[in-house]
Amino acid sequence: MQRQNYLNWALYVIVMGLAMWWLGAGKPMKMQGLFIASGLAVGSLYALGGIGMVVLYRATGVLNFSSGAAGAAGAMSAWQLVEWGIWPPIAWLACIIVALAITLFYGRLIAPRLAWREPVVKAVATLGFALIILGLVSFIWIDDPRTLTLPTDKIGVKFLGLRVTVTRLIVLGASILLVFFIWLFLGRTKVGLQMRSLANDRDLSALIGIPILRVETIAWGIAGVIAGFTGLMFADLIRLEATVITFMVIPSIAAAICGRLDKLGLVLIGGLSMGVIENMLTLSPTLKGVRPIAPFVIAALVLMWSQRNTRLTFGER
Repeated sequence: MQRQNYLNWALYVIVMGLAMWWLGAGKPMKMQGLFIASGLAVGSLYALGGIGMVVLYRATGVLNFSSGAAGAAGAMSAWQLVEWGIWPPIAWLACIIVALAITLFYGRLIAPRLAWREPVVKAVATLGFALIILGLVSFIWIDDPRTLTLPTDKIGVKFLGLRVTVTRLIVLGASILLVFFIWLFLGRTKVGLQMRSLANDRDLSALIGIPILRVETIAWGIAGVIAGFTGLMFADLIRLEATVITFMVIPSIAAAICGRLDKLGLVLIGGLSMGVIENMLTLSPTLKGVRPIAPFVIAALVLMWSQRNTRLTFGER
């Protein structure tokens, strides 16, 4: 089984490489490099969002659709503080704190009351919470063009003749390091093992004395910090608009699905490849219109391939 999984993902990498080659065929190498570099940055954001979802899902069983809205509220708060003349690093930290506070509010006050409901009910509840947050943010900040810039946007490094901003390198590095540290956290720490126990059997975990509320609060906190950081980076690299950042959660879900809501490394690979393919579709006059659905098409194909030999059983006679 493990060997088959490795073969599946080797095939995935080959297919994505061929797709990139086909989309970039006939275009100058420098142009292809620019789109790949930009796609890796966007894909890193998708991967970060997906990682936050997977960590929370593995600990609580909640598929959180409100992470994008929390990140949007944090990004708008950071922009407002900068406009008021607050020292920018404090504003950036405030972005993470606001997203963390919103996420913990839901995780401590609302999520426990839905703990015994079906997964679909819990997921839909987070979607409703996301729409409430989006409505409040849109009420406070009217829909005007805004920008949020970081000092690292002005610093670039040369790579294969291309100038890549440090901001993009930070996002890519953060996604890779996050996968590594969360893997260590879940596998080597007491709290991480308790999270894995909750994911396997919540009732049994309660019986053996695991402090469920405390462990789930830590999981929601990790998800909130990731949401705040992702929202800040998305506002800088893509667009500072509450609706756009809120629905960034959609490709993040696709990245999480690529990892089957379990494997962080696969979430990273899925997110990065989705960002690159989505970006390179711009080079195709015929296919550029399908960019918005590209992440979910990729995720759907991955699921169909991974389940190709699964036999569905609907009942016993």
